[in-house]
Amino acid sequence: MEHIHVIGGGLAGLTAAITAAESGARVTLYESHRTLGGRARTAEGPYRANEGPHALYRGGPHHTWLARRELLGPVVPVPPLEGLRFRFRRSGAARRTPPVALLRLARRSARTAPVDGRFLDWATGQVGAEGARAAANFAAAALFHHDPGGLSARFVQERLARLASLPPEARYPAGGWGRLVERMAGHARAIGVAVETAARVDTRTLGELSRTGPVVVATSLDAARTLLDDASLTWESGRTVLVDLAVRTRRGDAFVVSDLDAPGWLERFTAQDPGLAPAGEQLLQGQFPIGPDARRAEGAARAEELLDLGFPGWRDRTTWRSEALADGRTGAVDRPGTTWRDRPSVVRGDGIFLAGDQVAAPGLLSEVSFTSGIEAALLAVKAAGRRPGSGVDLNRT
Repeated sequence: MEHIHVIGGGLAGLTAAITAAESGARVTLYESHRTLGGRARTAEGPYRANEGPHALYRGGPHHTWLARRELLGPVVPVPPLEGLRFRFRRSGAARRTPPVALLRLARRSARTAPVDGRFLDWATGQVGAEGARAAANFAAAALFHHDPGGLSARFVQERLARLASLPPEARYPAGGWGRLVERMAGHARAIGVAVETAARVDTRTLGELSRTGPVVVATSLDAARTLLDDASLTWESGRTVLVDLAVRTRRGDAFVVSDLDAPGWLERFTAQDPGLAPAGEQLLQGQFPIGPDARRAEGAARAEELLDLGFPGWRDRTTWRSEALADGRTGAVDRPGTTWRDRPSVVRGDGIFLAGDQVAAPGLLSEVSFTSGIEAALLAVKAAGRRPGSGVDLNRT
């Protein structure tokens, strides 16, 4: 059997490598960094912050895929809603409950929302302008986009319904996403995947690899566009300011502060996983989308407004802080008239396949990486001349 090469050691690349190896293929995974994980890395040290807020959604396909391979590991749910302090910024003030209109809208089936209409227009017709704006900004927690109301109504409603589901779908890998990456990498090696880190693949190297077997490119879309010299590999993503903060514990701190006046979300991750920060401290992570011409300071200022609402005295209690701008690194967003099927195809021709969070595969956030990684791997196995079956159960995907 021909060799299958996987370029990129993030969630998409690890999923593709495991899927191909389970089919009996010889697989080598190449990662340009010294460590695996991509955007699923977790910081080392006393504050185990993810590279942006991350959650596994229980209803998603990757939750089942990981669990069946015993890779899911210990996960923690959202703490019991009783006693948790949710805060919603509305008209500049902190409220304990969201608008009733938002809750009503979240219960609507996504199938009732049009693909070719703006979310804000459709939602206004359903629950009125105030509830529609609040719902759009609330949904930004799963969109990382500065104008969620201008996106496809179907796209936003799918995410709103899952984000607001009760009981909550969100689950968190204990110890951060880095622990999940470690389990996936260990499993990949155990089933025969050769893993090469600090191994940068350029266009020339790609050509050499493709002569020995199919290649799965599981990088960011920007990197894939350069590597494959394919100008068509473009799709809109978000632009958001990531804020990580550690504060000394204070009784009465909020669990989540959701900005309903503008897109923004702040969460105390140690509420469900205290080991992410030293004893006596809390780890907060948030994201604040900004427009294409806005400066990072704008998002940081909005973060401080939410901190004032949910964490009184946070400035004097801060023990550590980090900020970053994630530009085009937060997954695909679909404009009116488009769906995930319109994104760059997994199949690129000449034995090249694409995986990642901005390609033509369904799912919410990281689920796109998992589903595209599985599809790309199975197509690569088929291209290599082996029928999937002896080593992989398609029902498990």
